[in-house]
Amino acid sequence: MIRTGLILAALLAAPPVAAQDATRGARLYAENCAVCHGAGLRGDGPMAEVLLVRPPDLTRIAARYDGTFPRAGIAWRIDGRDPILSHGGDMPLFGFVFSDMSEVLRTEGGQTVLTSSEVVDLVAFLESRQE
Repeated sequence: MIRTGLILAALLAAPPVAAQDATRGARLYAENCAVCHGAGLRGDGPMAEVLLVRPPDLTRIAARYDGTFPRAGIAWRIDGRDPILSHGGDMPLFGFVFSDMSEVLRTEGGQTVLTSSEVVDLVAFLESRQE
């Protein structure tokens, strides 16, 4: 209960993120994600062939959700709150990189999600690459 109160207080006190940095998100993607998801985000990275479940085409996320990019859901996938079993646990496998939950992300519906600045930027990058 106390933790929930602290999270709520942080959400109310924190201003919405003014700008998401898709350029920084592209760099973070190249450094941390492309090895599995591929440079072109199509699920064809050099490690994809050794994974039990092939990584999805990240350019088609919005298409899979009727044209709406699910910012909160994608943030939760990246920061590990929505685990992906094919990864053997939380994603990313290097979760400590994105562990500082100090930024507020606004969802498409106006809700706020507390996450890290890296995740905010990765979400902005992925959203910018939708087809």
